[in-house]
Amino acid sequence: MFSRLAPEVRQYLVVTGNYWVFTLSDGALRMLVVLHFHQLGYSPLEVAMLFLFYEVFGVVTNLVGGWLGARIGLNRTMNLGLALQVVALGMLTLPAAWLTVPWVMGAQALSGVAKDLNKMSAKSSIKLLVPNDRQGVLYKWVAALTGSKNALKGVGFFLGGALLSTVGFTGSMVGMAGVLLGVWLLSLVLLRRDLGKAKNKPKFSQMLSKSRAVNLLSAARLFLFGARDVWFVVALPVFLATSLGWDFWRIGGFLAAWLIGYGAVQSVAPWVTGRRSSKVPDGRAAFAWAAVLAVVPAAMALLLGLEPQTVLVAGLAVFGVLFAVNSSLHSYLIVSYAAEDGVSLDVGFYYMANAMGRLLGTVLSGWVFQAAGLAACLWVSAGFIVVAALVSMALPRHLPGARTSRTG
Repeated sequence: MFSRLAPEVRQYLVVTGNYWVFTLSDGALRMLVVLHFHQLGYSPLEVAMLFLFYEVFGVVTNLVGGWLGARIGLNRTMNLGLALQVVALGMLTLPAAWLTVPWVMGAQALSGVAKDLNKMSAKSSIKLLVPNDRQGVLYKWVAALTGSKNALKGVGFFLGGALLSTVGFTGSMVGMAGVLLGVWLLSLVLLRRDLGKAKNKPKFSQMLSKSRAVNLLSAARLFLFGARDVWFVVALPVFLATSLGWDFWRIGGFLAAWLIGYGAVQSVAPWVTGRRSSKVPDGRAAFAWAAVLAVVPAAMALLLGLEPQTVLVAGLAVFGVLFAVNSSLHSYLIVSYAAEDGVSLDVGFYYMANAMGRLLGTVLSGWVFQAAGLAACLWVSAGFIVVAALVSMALPRHLPGARTSRTG
């Protein structure tokens, strides 16, 4: 059955399968680290700092990884990401007494490199598997990959909470490392060897994007993801545990359900933002959706003191839908803006900005929450989204090939 599919479809399925399994491990690892080290008595800021190298090395990886993917091929960068995640998980199988802060930060650094190599490779490869004149198909494939990834990251959050409650931290690391090792071996065999290799070898100095559209979109992405992580990464799970008294199963399940719903909305974003009218979105759509999103965390901050649990559950639902559309729009726009030869250079630069936003948001999530509480984190989030919307106003208003193919 698999061998009968068109070559580009087979490669898309291999790339997506790799991305799916990796994402499960990444989501589970994030939840395991947050809950396990909070359980050990780490403060919110200390928990956030465990992810510092994860995000810092994600910034570096996206910048260098795009150049590396253009030179050696996206198959190699994807397989390297899978292998590094196996090593990172293995580092965390040591007894609890040996898991010092520097050691955990080092393991998280490897995991950050692995995650962004994998993501950059997956997103870049789609550009090469879809003809340039079929923008609607490209949007649909990007949305499906991004949405399914985030839904599975949600499953990973639930998996992390469940594993911590059943087999413990060390057992979770051993099991995930074994599964990922098998996926890596399959990927070595199935992934096309020349995927994504640029015809003209880019110089190291070409890592920084020279495209105004890519630079603007990258700036908007930085503030968009900083706005999410400033309250979602550390502040929210710690608030749920300490202020609302939720247990690990409930926290993991709640955040998992949110991410699954978020991913599902991302997958259908092409229909939400204009596919019915045979159009694909441009900079105007990015501005409009960001402007609407900014209202949500501001409203949550104002209402949080009334009934925190209701405000968080309802507010997260609305925020998730709107944020999913914004994220999916950005994911399509970067793949559309990127140059076809050496596509990973532009995509890598963009995801470098994405990682910088996550880094900023993660550190602020621990610091602002510890200093001023969850409401302050929500106000910072609203401010970041306003900046993202203002930057998006300068994005191109029309894209080449902006009519979709109804047959795709």
